Amino acid sequence: MVLSDVFLTPLGLLALLTVPPLVVLYLIKPEPERVELPTLQFLTEQLGQSASSPILERLLRSLLLLIQVVALVLLATSLATPYVSVSEETTVEETVLVVDGSGSMTTTDGGASRFGQAVAAAREEVTGTTSVVLAADEPRVLARAVPPDEATTALDDLEVTATNGDLRAALSTASAIAGENAQIVVLSDFADESDWPDAVQAARAQGLRVELRQFAGGGADNVGIIGASFTGREVTVSVKNYGDEDVRRALTVGNQRAELSLASGDVATATFTVPAGGARLQMSPGDSFALDDTLYLAAPEDATIDVLLLTNDRNRYLATALSVIPEVELTVDEPPTTVDSSSYDVIVYSNLDPSRLLQGNVEAGRDVLESGGGVAIQAQANLPGRYGDLLLVEPTGTGQSPAIRRTASESLTRDITFSPPETYIAGPLREGRSLVELGDGSPLIATADRGSGRVLYYGYIEESSSFKFNFQYPVFWKRAVFYLAGRDTLPELNRPAGDRLQFESETRIQTPSGVVTQTGVVLDETGYYQVGGRRIGVSLLSEPESDVRATPLEERSDSAGAVVREETRLVPRSVTEFAAGAALLVTLLELAYLRRRGDL
Repeated sequence: MVLSDVFLTPLGLLALLTVPPLVVLYLIKPEPERVELPTLQFLTEQLGQSASSPILERLLRSLLLLIQVVALVLLATSLATPYVSVSEETTVEETVLVVDGSGSMTTTDGGASRFGQAVAAAREEVTGTTSVVLAADEPRVLARAVPPDEATTALDDLEVTATNGDLRAALSTASAIAGENAQIVVLSDFADESDWPDAVQAARAQGLRVELRQFAGGGADNVGIIGASFTGREVTVSVKNYGDEDVRRALTVGNQRAELSLASGDVATATFTVPAGGARLQMSPGDSFALDDTLYLAAPEDATIDVLLLTNDRNRYLATALSVIPEVELTVDEPPTTVDSSSYDVIVYSNLDPSRLLQGNVEAGRDVLESGGGVAIQAQANLPGRYGDLLLVEPTGTGQSPAIRRTASESLTRDITFSPPETYIAGPLREGRSLVELGDGSPLIATADRGSGRVLYYGYIEESSSFKFNFQYPVFWKRAVFYLAGRDTLPELNRPAGDRLQFESETRIQTPSGVVTQTGVVLDETGYYQVGGRRIGVSLLSEPESDVRATPLEERSDSAGAVVREETRLVPRSVTEFAAGAALLVTLLELAYLRRRGDL
């Protein structure tokens, strides 16, 4: 066996060279002179024994030499740093705990959730220095290099989310915050099909020890709602059977009910009318993964938008685009007429004869704005002067064949291709925002907030516009009507878990678990969120996350199976303190012996 197999610094054994001089010193040390005392000789003869024994004396002298040699050997051994090989796990002083907080971890097994089991196991892995990372839609570092009590508190405060977990990103974060010779312990069901094994191998390449702990019980019986699409006032729900047996499920919302039969792996759909104000759509019976058994539907209390189209030259393209919107109750009237503003949410002024437009018709628009509704004015060659402040443009004349300079990326205009008009109203914007701007700066589409109401300027002169033939024309007007009425569409009010809400300033948000005031929030809980007068339903709608079955890591044939099969690595553990302690004890023994002999 070579010295490096026993000592970390074998050069320390050079201290053994001090032993030979010590032995030589003892050999050249002169013998004590013998002096015979007759009195003592008489006494020894009287007792029949000698007062001293040469053999015992040499032994005692050799014992002191032996003690000193042992002390030197132990001292040299401690300088050489002796060690023993132990499992790497026993030497770890810093641990980074990666706890999977994705939706699949809510799956229950024997009454306990995977997440609860993982957190309980994580408490057992806390070491002297511990960091805690939650794997959710984005990694969240809840504690970094903290003592055991703080790490335990962080684990107690962990909450599972309803989002897809990103184990790869969480592992990369753990590797970045881990100290030298730290270990990473990943506690997950490993139902995530991302390339997390690559992150494990990268961490091990840095010299970090990575341990994988799997919690994958339950989930074999899961049947879940995996999708919801909205058309008008209706929602079509998709349900998938992830189990191995044929099942029947009932979907209920309000007094509506649908029965579904699904074979293993089947996907079935059912369509319901969304109740005014929204409601929970429930699937029964439930199973071990309850998160995808409920669809939280949100909808306006008043599902109908009452729209008045005022025109003296009915535009069939505009009238048709408005009438085909399921939520719209359209009324077309021709000035001069009497308008009851309280009956409408939106008034659209289009192709009007200035001489027939009554002042009362314009005042009705102002009343609608005051009550929180909207007004839209379409451009025409002879714009009525009575529009007054309802018209967002200051007309300076007409222009010909301009180019589109800019289209804002806002909800009203996003992903719509606006064609340049042949003729347009030139002029600057009086107030509000220009969403579509022409080459000379004139607005083509503009909006403005007016108190609690909203105003829209639609700059296409209908007879010289090709946009009315565009398939996106009715899409624009549907968006415009909802914008003017201050309503959200059903897709805007019903979001998948993991989506995000952003605001221009700090906003008070009622979440399913409490109130927060922020400029944005990740929708990582299922349930209802309240923002001002808006109620938003959030549900788990993810086919991958609903597939909560997880293959044991040892049985996987992909790279994950290879990653988990890591041999236990042996590392040196120094025992220098034991050698040094033994040397100290021997030195104390030498001092005690010298004192007893009378040399001290």
